[in-house]
Amino acid sequence: MSLYKFFALILIPVLALSNPAIAHAAPAASEDALSEAEERKLLPIESNQIENWPAGPAIGAQSAILMEANTGVILYAKNIDEKLFPASTTKLMTCLIAAEKCQLNETITFSHDAIFSLEPGSSNIGIDEGQSMPFEECLYGILVASANEVANAVAEHVAGSRQAFADLMNDKAKELGCKNTHFVNAHGLHDEQHYTSAYDLALIGKAFFQNELLSKIGNTASHHFEATSTQPDDFYERNKHQLISGTIPYEGIKGGKTGYTDDARQTLVTCAEQNGMKLICVVLKEESPEQFYDTIKLFDYGFTNFSVVGVAENETKYSIQNSNFFNTSSDVFGNSNPVLFLNKDSYLIMPKNITFEEMDSRISYDTAGENEVATIQYFYHGAYLGTATLDRAESTPVYYEFEENTDMDGEVPEQKIIVVNIKLILIGIAIAAALLIAIIMIRSIIRSYNIIESKSAARRWTRKRKRKDGPHFPSSRFRGYDL
Repeated sequence: MSLYKFFALILIPVLALSNPAIAHAAPAASEDALSEAEERKLLPIESNQIENWPAGPAIGAQSAILMEANTGVILYAKNIDEKLFPASTTKLMTCLIAAEKCQLNETITFSHDAIFSLEPGSSNIGIDEGQSMPFEECLYGILVASANEVANAVAEHVAGSRQAFADLMNDKAKELGCKNTHFVNAHGLHDEQHYTSAYDLALIGKAFFQNELLSKIGNTASHHFEATSTQPDDFYERNKHQLISGTIPYEGIKGGKTGYTDDARQTLVTCAEQNGMKLICVVLKEESPEQFYDTIKLFDYGFTNFSVVGVAENETKYSIQNSNFFNTSSDVFGNSNPVLFLNKDSYLIMPKNITFEEMDSRISYDTAGENEVATIQYFYHGAYLGTATLDRAESTPVYYEFEENTDMDGEVPEQKIIVVNIKLILIGIAIAAALLIAIIMIRSIIRSYNIIESKSAARRWTRKRKRKDGPHFPSSRFRGYDL
């Protein structure tokens, strides 16, 4: 058994019996650190500078953001683009990439370097060289226990080396839209070239919490690691995230990740869902335990001051469905359907103290969706509030159900549904009308030709008659004479 495992399995439980707080206790903040945290409360909050925007709380974190996960709307912003050290919140990206590359039943084997390249005393679960675990258990090791050797082993398994995996992390960060992020390892231990920002970390969290499996594992309060033939120890690990473990209760928590190094200080990413909003909170460079209370303050601020507002129910500027210009002609049953419509699933995250009419909107025809004609982005004094799509109505058959009748025996016959494809009916009518017009025109041409021939024949007959009977003088020339 390794020294790491001996300490994790023997010494920590013994010490915890005499002082339960020591098992996962965060390093106590020094007087200087606490003083710096107080000074950080005076730093400007960018979102508070937006006219008529709900005022956000002053917190001791150097940087923080509150983002709605589905829309990307930023509700609270404090130094969100400043480059800071993420510590173990890095592991959100590690698991996001690994989940894309691995199956849950794949076996992860621990190399010598995966274990012994780490600094002594860093977070681990005491796995020995040559042992192995299923990938699913590794995810619990990374997200619940924050085990650095597990992050290393997964990185080696996925990319062949830890450096190659760091390259994957940086590629993924660019793909997600990160602008101030650079990773050099999978675990987050301090390196001057390993940094991110609150905004970038929120983007990573946004992708992470879209994965149901990762969200579930990341929201696990404790996990039982059972002994196997390739990992002989049986033990439990408890999540250090106090909003997940229940130490600090909060409604709607969907998961998260803690982090700490001496240089990064306390870092925290958390997701919570209430009132139809799914909010991601990132707190960087704070002192324990205020990272949890800062997060609660920001969640309370977001859920209290903002709400979900459907676009289709409130939009009046783009009167799509009320304009005959956007409607099809009536079908055989007198119905008329819109050609274009505002997507009913489009919604905004709006401050409760403003109205829909107070917002600005920008329409763009550069769209990616198959049925999307345009997108409409909404802003309030420059702050983005969400996007709606203007969609093309799909051409689908219309179904009409007719009332059921009973037969002679009183039994209800099998229900029959008539499927009427209005488009095909209209095409058929148009073809029939074209044929009828063509027939009428042909008959008119033939009749005109016959009339012309008849008149020509009559003139020829008249000329022949004149030549046969001789000159004919009108009686008027000789009026008054007796011949």
